[in-house]
Amino acid sequence: MNSASLNDRHRIIQLDRASLEAFQLDKFNRLLADVLAHNEFYQRKLSSSPRQLESLDQLALLPHTTKEELQPAVGDEPFAANRTYAVERYVRCHQTSGTRGRPLVVLDTADDWRWWINCWQYVLDAAEITPRDRVLLAFSFGPFIGFWSAFDALVSRGALVIPGGGLGSLARIELIQQAGVTTLLSTPTYALRLAEVAAEHKVNLADSSVEKIIVAGEPGGSVPATRQRIETAWNARVIDHGGATEIGPWGFADAAGRGLHVNEAEFIAEFSSVETGHPAQEGELAHLILTTLGRTGAPVIRYRTGDLVRPVWHSDGPNRFVLLEGGILGRADDMVIVRGMNIYPTAIEQILHSFPEVVEYRITARKQGALDELIVEVEDHLQQPTRIANELRLKLGLKIDVHCVTAMSLPRFEGKGRRFIDERRERGAGSREYGPSQ
Repeated sequence: MNSASLNDRHRIIQLDRASLEAFQLDKFNRLLADVLAHNEFYQRKLSSSPRQLESLDQLALLPHTTKEELQPAVGDEPFAANRTYAVERYVRCHQTSGTRGRPLVVLDTADDWRWWINCWQYVLDAAEITPRDRVLLAFSFGPFIGFWSAFDALVSRGALVIPGGGLGSLARIELIQQAGVTTLLSTPTYALRLAEVAAEHKVNLADSSVEKIIVAGEPGGSVPATRQRIETAWNARVIDHGGATEIGPWGFADAAGRGLHVNEAEFIAEFSSVETGHPAQEGELAHLILTTLGRTGAPVIRYRTGDLVRPVWHSDGPNRFVLLEGGILGRADDMVIVRGMNIYPTAIEQILHSFPEVVEYRITARKQGALDELIVEVEDHLQQPTRIANELRLKLGLKIDVHCVTAMSLPRFEGKGRRFIDERRERGAGSREYGPSQ
């Protein structure tokens, strides 16, 4: 571990808001100069915008960027449209998971990849990773970016890194035991799946060497009931993380487990009120908008992530980066309006995971005439859906149909859980699957 870099990170995290914004403004103007000189996508998009900003307040003068805009035009090379340089300059190729439309293929230069690794150090700081750690990465090592950057960040950190690609769940559990793994990296869904497989084979994960579980890919790491379920099964601490292929590793866990901090050393965060569209106030439900500050080869400026959050600027402690209370609360397009109430899958997840007898679940949104309708299917050891429906009604103020299904009949997932099925859109448009932008 580079102690100077660690000291630098601690110094930046503790900057007051005015000093932090001055730091961000300088980095953004340097990025903007490079982007406007070489990036055709942003040359067109920012043609009538300021060439340099005098304050971060002027960032609002620049247009937003959306994921749809980043899709390549027909006939172009199949890479994200915001590429700054010729393809020959790039060394990494990854793509989004495709859970929300057509996968987006994103390239990174060697400099960009070093930026990814540096951003990940904030996540590893939060997890207190040291060279004594033995870390298993439980993902497939395909083109989905998953924990690829975490792998290289851990190597640079000096930890022993153990790839778990190509193995089944039981083989990964055996590898954890054999190698004395101290840290697991996976999605929250897969951490729970490993616990389920371990129980089936009479393996007590609570007695394993695993002390920490770094999760990403879906909101579960900051959903209290989900986090508690994982921590209980593994007797280990859960550390949440936020990131996306087209953005980068932008969020890391709050030390007190209250949610995620935006890494404001490398990203500018804006928050647009869901209710008014104006800049959000403290604690208000808001759309998360991010700008990268160090990814020159594939920058995003004022990128609408689609994630919903509640920003808190005045948090106690040495970390002064903005806190997203509760982490990622849901996706704007996953909201279901049932009898005038706005409901997000994460709210239902919190309630379902508070029942230890509920093993797996699926939420389906349908149209009933002009209205939205929700159906919840559960694998429940007690086979008592009424108690779950009553709790949903008590906590959400809504009557929601809950049905018990046969054990092991619902899908299991290695990556992101696809537990929210949206049938409200026209046939052929595809279902919406639960998980933050990645």
